[in-house]
Amino acid sequence: MPIADEDILIIDTPGLTLAESVYLPEIVRGLGTTLRHMVTSWGQGKTSRTIQYPEQRREHYDVEKGGQFDDNFRGVHRLNRDDAGRVKCVACMMCPTICPANCIHIVAQESPWDDREKYPQQFEIDELRCIFCGMCEEACPVDAIELTPEYDLVGLTRNEMIFDKEKLLSIYDATIERKPM
Repeated sequence: MPIADEDILIIDTPGLTLAESVYLPEIVRGLGTTLRHMVTSWGQGKTSRTIQYPEQRREHYDVEKGGQFDDNFRGVHRLNRDDAGRVKCVACMMCPTICPANCIHIVAQESPWDDREKYPQQFEIDELRCIFCGMCEEACPVDAIELTPEYDLVGLTRNEMIFDKEKLLSIYDATIERKPM
C-alpha cells in the first residue's frame, strides 16, 4: 500500500551560521571546560578523586560512607560456605543462566548430603569476561555467591584469572570478616 502525499511531512533542516560552521565558539567552550577542571583539581582539590594507585590504595572502610565503599561497588566474587563449612551452592544453575557475559560454568553432581539434591562438582568464573553486574548475586536463591569489596585482580596469564571453586572458597576464607554490601 503506497503512502499518500498528504501523509508525508517534509522537514527543512536549518543551515549553519558562519560561527557554527567554523566551530570556533564550541572550541572555546571546550577549552573553558578543560581549564575549569584543571584549576579546580589542582593540588588534589575537592573535585579531584585521583589517587596514585600503586602507592595509594582505596581504603576498604571509608568513614564518610559508614565504613564501606559506595553502595553500588562490586569487586571480586566469593563462594560462601554454610554452617558446616561446605560450599553453600546447590547447583541450581540460576547464576550461569542469568549471567549476560556467560562467564560462569558449573558442573553439578548428586549431593552426598541429605539437606540438598545437588552440589557443584566444578564451579568456575572467568573474571576477565565478567562485567561485575551483580546479577549472579541477585539470582542465587541461597546466597552462595557474593561480590566482595576486594578490587585487586592480578594474574599473569588468562588461566590465572579463571577462578575455580577452591579459589572462590579461599576468597571467602580471606574476606569472611568483611561482609559485602
